[in-house]
Amino acid sequence: MMMAEYREVLDLWFSEAVRPLWFRSTPEFDARLRDRFLHVWEAAARGDLDHWRGSPEGALALVIVLDQFPLNMFRGEARSFSTEAMSREVAEQAIDKGWDRELDAAGKAFLYLPFMHGESLADQERSVQLFRDAGLADNLRWAEHHRDIIHRFGRFPHRNAVLGRENTPEESAWLRSEEAFLG
Repeated sequence: MMMAEYREVLDLWFSEAVRPLWFRSTPEFDARLRDRFLHVWEAAARGDLDHWRGSPEGALALVIVLDQFPLNMFRGEARSFSTEAMSREVAEQAIDKGWDRELDAAGKAFLYLPFMHGESLADQERSVQLFRDAGLADNLRWAEHHRDIIHRFGRFPHRNAVLGRENTPEESAWLRSEEAFLG
């Protein structure tokens, strides 16, 4: 099978049909994404798509493949988080080059999301700052929410089960509460 070009990733991800599924996916979409792009994610995870880093749109596509695609393709599995660090590295490089300023609001949001997904307070503070500076108010609200979870627990308790981590009593209580974030 021929390797997808980054334009295929962006065309699909930002299509009118997929936008409603960004944060409310379905098992059917997850399966379609896995069928169509698993080989692309595997190539990106190996570093075989690092040439995509050479342009703003290519870097954005690579971040989406490394950060968003595994959340869908491997939902409920530890490997859904396995390429997050790589996605942050690509995003940081693109931001350092000022490429985020060339993207529309949705593109910026997805370029910044790997920092919101990080389990370090430094990543979370970076996320909040990026969304604040870009004026992305709705994303900023979620970034602050994620940062507060990391500040409180040092990790995302909703990941513990899939990552084989033991919940602390405080995390268990929080996960049973209405304030728990299970996304």
